[in-house]
Amino acid sequence: MPHTTRRYDTLAAATSWKPVPNGDSRMEITEIFGENILTLQGLKERLPKSVWGELDKTVNEGKPLNISVADAVAVAMKDWAIERGATHYTHWFQPLTGATAEKHDSFITPNQGGGAVAEFSGKDLIQGEPDASSFPSGGLRPTFEARGYTAWDPTSPVFLVENQNGTYLAIPTAFASYVGDSLDHKTPLLRSIEALDRQAKRALKLFGVDEKRVVATVGCEQEYFLVDQEFFYRRPDLMTANRTLVGAKPPRGQEMDDHYFGSIPERVLSFMLEAEKELYRLGIPVKTRHNEVAPSQYEIAPIFETCNIAADHQQLLMLTLKRVAKKYGLECLLHEKPFDGVNGSGKHLNWSMATSNGINLLEPGESPHKNMQFLFFFGAVIKAVYKHQDLLRISIASAGNDHRLGANEAPPAIMSAFVGEQLEDIIEQMLNGGVKESKKGGLLGLGTPVLPDLPLHAGDRNRTSPFAFTGNKFEFRAVGSDQSISFPIVVLNTIIAEAIDELCTSLEEAIEDEPDFEKALAEVLKQTFSESRDIIFNGDGYSEEWQQEAEKRNLLNLRTAADALPKLTDKKNIDLFGNYKVLSKREIESRLEIWAEQYVTTLTIEIDTTESIAKTMVYPATVRYIEELSTAVKQTKDLGLDASGSESMLQTVNNGLNDLGRALGKLRDVQKTIEADKPVELAGEYRGKILPVMTEIRDAIDFLERYVADDYWPLPVYREMLFVK
Repeated sequence: MPHTTRRYDTLAAATSWKPVPNGDSRMEITEIFGENILTLQGLKERLPKSVWGELDKTVNEGKPLNISVADAVAVAMKDWAIERGATHYTHWFQPLTGATAEKHDSFITPNQGGGAVAEFSGKDLIQGEPDASSFPSGGLRPTFEARGYTAWDPTSPVFLVENQNGTYLAIPTAFASYVGDSLDHKTPLLRSIEALDRQAKRALKLFGVDEKRVVATVGCEQEYFLVDQEFFYRRPDLMTANRTLVGAKPPRGQEMDDHYFGSIPERVLSFMLEAEKELYRLGIPVKTRHNEVAPSQYEIAPIFETCNIAADHQQLLMLTLKRVAKKYGLECLLHEKPFDGVNGSGKHLNWSMATSNGINLLEPGESPHKNMQFLFFFGAVIKAVYKHQDLLRISIASAGNDHRLGANEAPPAIMSAFVGEQLEDIIEQMLNGGVKESKKGGLLGLGTPVLPDLPLHAGDRNRTSPFAFTGNKFEFRAVGSDQSISFPIVVLNTIIAEAIDELCTSLEEAIEDEPDFEKALAEVLKQTFSESRDIIFNGDGYSEEWQQEAEKRNLLNLRTAADALPKLTDKKNIDLFGNYKVLSKREIESRLEIWAEQYVTTLTIEIDTTESIAKTMVYPATVRYIEELSTAVKQTKDLGLDASGSESMLQTVNNGLNDLGRALGKLRDVQKTIEADKPVELAGEYRGKILPVMTEIRDAIDFLERYVADDYWPLPVYREMLFVK
């Protein structure tokens, strides 16, 4: 009876990687940073002064781009890229798949003399024409209507992608249909940036401040897992579904709390160093790396950038992590819950607003109670979160994130805002007669003169809050690790633009009745916090008490993506995006269909993969073990010995196999009852009918994993995947 060779594979995985000496290991960050991007400063040095002036107005003031300017920029880009060995260029865009896309074209054009010249015009730069028929459109385009356009985004720098056999120039672009509907994430993001800019500058003028530009700034922490490729390619579920669909909880996971911020394993650190080097060369300002909570889980985080560039860099960061990991015999898992029973992965989206002069509009200063401009913008965010809880939940809705939200590792699905003790106290003062003071943090003594007293913040942090104020920014902690950050930013930019708009209107009206600006503003803010205070919660978001309290406050609790997504097309959301020209009704409806279909498709892949594992791997292994146990029982009895132990094990394993068979049969029966044909309705049926049965199948397989002989079990198990580094 052939056994698996998994135990030898584990040994191979543990010893396959060896450090490779590469001479001088020093990394001169200041020398390599941004060497593979053409920055605005780089373009300025290559362009005539008049051309640069026009381009600068486009990038920094939103002025339309002239074709003659585009021609000059194209030549500068081509020359820069060719100098660095590039032979091709691509319009790099972000379709609604969540991934990136590219079609490569050569710079080389044949000439009449039989030779070739390198050409790249302003027309080539500004517009490309990829086939749009095979990308998700949600009904915006019939399949037979194939034409789509990419449009250069001059606010995001072009970059080089290097391969050992060549280099190409990547040009960040938007992607639209033949009739102008957005088919991507970048287009609505750029529209939302304009909406926020208009309203924020309007507000600043009320405070006597004149700014050329206000932009949302973003810094996005990325969590991920690393597993050895030996295990990855022996797990069909990891290969097709990006998560383990079966797998018993190991004797040890993260219970010892010894992995978080622990010493980084040598192999992992080597991977991190190379990945960071590649990111630095692309101008991505990564700053932090550390072990995360679960075994084999890690985090990387950049510093703040303007939100459009941050979104592009986030996509490049994920691509780089996955590409570099393979060079070290590892697979980078970006799924929100690749392993059941241990910490899942998120992507904390830190969001703020900054002016063209570098002023952070969410910086409270030393005395927040006196900083009325800060309180205005802070109040706008709180107002937006309260009014649009549904959109925030929708923006992070996916089948993968459903496994993470609500567990004691991530924020609950209930949207709430943590503001800290200091700001909560200021709000209470405002609602009860007027603000007189701010709570101070003071100093924290550590009980020994050897250690200095530490400045104490006026409020603690709260890891259970989905939307937390953390000093001078808000941290949207509910974003999934595998998703594009673009739509969450679109939602934040748009709902806050609306809130600023409404506050400006209220303030302008109040000034007519109360000429004293500060008194009028105080009254508007009091009304704002009075209406929105139910969204503020500084307590334990994991507790049952909060679930009950949130219900009393009439806050939404949209537990799954199937619950959240249908609300996308509510009238208030269509009106919101339409009023600020971010998404049309057609574009919103298309996204609902796309995301619902992606939810159903994800679950369908998981269903088929689980069935395959059960039938072609678990069943055969268990039957072989039953045969071995049966032989052992018979031989023991033939010797006249007590076979009760073997008989008990045989009965247990056989019962487990029968339970698996019944669960698979139940799945087939439930699938026959699915009647919906539209993605949104299908998503609801899958959530309500299919997912509970999938849990039963997993429970049956996980039970068998605990009883079937280790050398028969066909799948790498959690203790190997999580602890072999």
